[in-house]
Amino acid sequence: MWIRELVGGRAAWRHAASGVVFREVPGGVFSMGLSDAELDAVRAIEEADQFEDDPAGFYAGADEARPVRDVHVAPFLVARHPLTVAQVRHWLPEYEDLYAEADTNTARLEDDLDDLLAALPFRLPSEAEWEYAARAGTTTLTFRGDQKPGEEQVLHDFADEQRTAAAENPFGLAAMGSANELCADVWIPHYKDAPADATPRTGQGSRTVRGGAADLWPWQGCDEWLLLLSATRYELMNFTAVRPVAPVPAEGDVLGT
Repeated sequence: MWIRELVGGRAAWRHAASGVVFREVPGGVFSMGLSDAELDAVRAIEEADQFEDDPAGFYAGADEARPVRDVHVAPFLVARHPLTVAQVRHWLPEYEDLYAEADTNTARLEDDLDDLLAALPFRLPSEAEWEYAARAGTTTLTFRGDQKPGEEQVLHDFADEQRTAAAENPFGLAAMGSANELCADVWIPHYKDAPADATPRTGQGSRTVRGGAADLWPWQGCDEWLLLLSATRYELMNFTAVRPVAPVPAEGDVLGT
């Protein structure tokens, strides 16, 4: 069951049993992938001498997020932020996190990942759904624009409601790109044979991951900000965060209606 309420001044859906807050993402069509304009924006940042490291590695991997293509996305619910340690313990009471300093930090799952996915009444987002939610109607490197994002955009502890609300994008989602978030899609280089309706690619192999800037916290001068880009994608290698999604609730599934 769901509770309809305001969270951070925005409409939200709270999952009654777990307390996890979800936002409703409207359906639409968007251009998925790293565009020529976005690559030019990265080059402009390089020309302004704002890279700490040699960006050759980024450019070599950028082709994995191309070519750009239009994708149709149906409305869905997505968690306001990745599951925290405390939220994971709703389903896995014995869960311990080696990477988190507080219950309000983003949970980084490794050995417990399969157990959590089996216990969740939700699903993982497809890669297309994740990028659509991260872009929130924008076409720039991040939803804030084409400038180099700052450290203040890397959020992994959600104890401070004011800071969490300030980090939200136009869809009301916080910390998109901060943690490395698992998607439902099997990793396939580029977007070869990717569905145009935002359904995940299935098959054998590692899953696709998005984000991950906060996993290098505190920033170490190695251009972690590139992991905040809406189009950045890579193959799962170790621990991961989970930001679940769900269908928009039917009226009969909402408490008080």
